[in-house]
Amino acid sequence: MRLLIIGTLNGQLTTATKLAMDKGATVTHAADNAQALAVLRAGRGADLLMVDVAIDIRQLIRGLEAEHIHAPIVACGTATDARAAVAAIHAGAKEYIPLPPDPELIAAVLAAVADDSRELIYRDEAMARVVKLAQQVAPSEASVLITGDSGAGKEVLARYVHSHSGRAKKPLICVNCAAVPEALLESELFGHEKGAFTGAVARRVGKFEEANGSTLLLDEISEMDVRLQAKLLRAIQERVIDRVGGSRPVPIDIRIIATSNRNLAEAVREGSFREDLLFRLNVVNLKIPPLRERPADVLELAAYFVKKYSAANGVAVRPLSAEARRTLSVNYWPGNVRELENTMHRAVLMASGAEIGSEAILAPDGARLDQQRGPAAVAHAAFAAEQVSRALVGRTVAEVERDLILETLKHCLGNRTHAANVLGISIRTLRNKLNEYAADGLSVPPPGGATGERFALA
Repeated sequence: MRLLIIGTLNGQLTTATKLAMDKGATVTHAADNAQALAVLRAGRGADLLMVDVAIDIRQLIRGLEAEHIHAPIVACGTATDARAAVAAIHAGAKEYIPLPPDPELIAAVLAAVADDSRELIYRDEAMARVVKLAQQVAPSEASVLITGDSGAGKEVLARYVHSHSGRAKKPLICVNCAAVPEALLESELFGHEKGAFTGAVARRVGKFEEANGSTLLLDEISEMDVRLQAKLLRAIQERVIDRVGGSRPVPIDIRIIATSNRNLAEAVREGSFREDLLFRLNVVNLKIPPLRERPADVLELAAYFVKKYSAANGVAVRPLSAEARRTLSVNYWPGNVRELENTMHRAVLMASGAEIGSEAILAPDGARLDQQRGPAAVAHAAFAAEQVSRALVGRTVAEVERDLILETLKHCLGNRTHAANVLGISIRTLRNKLNEYAADGLSVPPPGGATGERFALA
């Protein structure tokens, strides 16, 4: 991550810098607000600003807002300066760190900003196929279009592709095309010259130049205005950009990853998206299935989020009860992984027993998920029934039996006794079947083993 330290930090600057760099951060220094803004305008972006409380933080935040620069601020000061700490938080700082800096505290702040959601966790075969394709194309220079429902994990997959590419040593630069006002998106992407428009008080480097030598993620690209799409197409084709108000083209060396939760082919037919731009972006399409079509991922992700939020809230990690697992498995998850994450965060806080029971699996309105019978639940039941029916057509009884046994064993994490009980057969029958499958060259989960994979994104 990129850290910008502003001020002297009462002589603790060297220590704070070393601690941050030891944790893998790239550190830049600025003496005051003016120099900090100059650094950010020049394209040396920052994921976090660490600011001395002696600096006018309110003025800094106003300067950032005026130029539409977004970065969280952490204030730093002596441990006894409580009044300055409160003033910094009121001014808009996200956190306060006392000096001299504590290594664990610095590490925690950097980890929070870096966001540990960069782990790509999956278990379902549908997701495994997407990841395999991502692994195959990541080392290339090809543009990648990642599609899928909101909350399905498009940005996480984009970070995975970048981290496995030849550009991984430089940070991934992200622009949310839906979050930036249409009138400002051109300047955000391509930068501007001083005086190009009202409020352009100095030259500012855009995200294309900031991503030079790295990867630019255009999140929710379908929300970009058609006029701006033409300028984007030129940048991708010719590898040059024009700053707003500029008089000469600027060469760039970037790789483009774009995401969309809309059907871009349909958007082309509607006239809201350029067909030639779609062809340029869609060299490789990574389509993430919605969570409801990745049933094996639900419990894998739920267990991960339980560990994550148990640690974050200082509570013991508790297992999910059988009823809670069933509740999670049959839910429709219209909000996908993002909804599941929030649900498990609530569950960690609401659970009171030795296990996390179904009574702690709550919807945002506080209703229990296992007691909801709304349209979404009905739709999911119909979808599941249809999928099962389609899966059975044209298959032999032996094939269906084999898949049922192996899927049940996988669901039971390789536990033969548990799987036999679930299937309603003897342990001897199960073992005989598994020996037959192994002899036929099929992959059989080992006793007590898990088949999921985890990839930590650097």
